[in-house]
Amino acid sequence: MSPAKAAGALLVVDAPSLLYRAFYGLPKSIKGSDGKPVNALLGTANMVLREVGEHEPRAVVLCLGPDAARYRVELYPAYHAERPPVPDELAPQWADAPAFFEAFGWEVATADELEADDLLGSFAHVEARAGGEALLMTGDRDLFQCAADGVTVLYVRTGARGAEVVDPAQVERRYGVPPELVPDFIALRGDPSDGLPGAKGIGEKTAAALLAEYGSLEATLAAAVRVRPARASGALLDQHDELLAFKEIATLRDAGVARPPDGALDAAGAAAAARERGMNRLADRLEGAAS
Repeated sequence: MSPAKAAGALLVVDAPSLLYRAFYGLPKSIKGSDGKPVNALLGTANMVLREVGEHEPRAVVLCLGPDAARYRVELYPAYHAERPPVPDELAPQWADAPAFFEAFGWEVATADELEADDLLGSFAHVEARAGGEALLMTGDRDLFQCAADGVTVLYVRTGARGAEVVDPAQVERRYGVPPELVPDFIALRGDPSDGLPGAKGIGEKTAAALLAEYGSLEATLAAAVRVRPARASGALLDQHDELLAFKEIATLRDAGVARPPDGALDAAGAAAAARERGMNRLADRLEGAAS
């Protein structure tokens, strides 16, 4: 007998992605009772609450982790090397995020050796294997590799109101490859945000065409001498090992998470946490919901 499906989807949130977007999207003049900025916490809370109202998830998990997993840096030292440090006004909010969001009745998951992305993918897979559905809320397109039956990406775009729903068909329309080939695609095309240059002279269209013809990065590399144009063939031959490392970096790793139990929004607890941090308008809304 297959397991019973949960009443709602599991909402899994890329907390670093949302904290950064909120921090840069809202003015730093939004301050708490101690006079320090709370714009990142407030903006993230509002974005997640919007999706909670839209999708009525069975539980919410916010994922945190190091900016760059050690094994990824060992594979390619330039990975994330150009990213600036956490801004001074964001660092205290980042540190306060677990306590703040746990007050909402949401689980906060962290990993020492893996990144938040890996946790998101792990929660998605454990939820889907149990017969449930997962919603991955992120501003990182690397998570498109997780789109599948039972797993949908809620893509948060700068300046957009509400997240865009991205399913496997939409991933293929965007990139010309199915979700399971997104790491192969990233390896070939590159990912400037992660510091991955990709194969020299190979852009989106060529990467998608090669994967459509050969089916994977490994098969493309095996056929490198036959690939045309010649510059693409040369890049594949010259960067063989490097491109395999890029794919490994882009591929999410299993963090071995457990399936979270159901958990409703604790509106009263959230209101108290918001009020304590000087977010009075948010506190008023939450108190209204609690009553």
